[in-house]
Amino acid sequence: VQLVESGGGLVQPGGSLRLSCAASGFTFSNYLMSWYRQAPGKERELVATIRSAGGSTNYADFVKGRFIISRDNAKNTVVLQMNSLKPEDTAVYYCNAKLLRNYWGQGTQVTVSS
Repeated sequence: VQLVESGGGLVQPGGSLRLSCAASGFTFSNYLMSWYRQAPGKERELVATIRSAGGSTNYADFVKGRFIISRDNAKNTVVLQMNSLKPEDTAVYYCNAKLLRNYWGQGTQVTVSS
């Protein structure tokens, strides 16, 4: 099982980034997919979730209206489009797959700074 995140980096406040997570080794279409983040000295927190069937989504209040989560079951990928980024969005972002088991990626660093 592998979850490989990409797309992180340094961006100025107000900018955008697009994170991708490539999944392999399990039946991706069956799994609930989420993005979490963890800032230094803080606990890991849920950012956004997309369900396997129908693709309904949920967002943390602090990203509503700015971030969009999507998935492509044919390509086994989940994407987090992040817009209007703020310095407080700085964190390591993790891809998560959950069904009977819980799988994590290695994380990708997002830094929002001028």
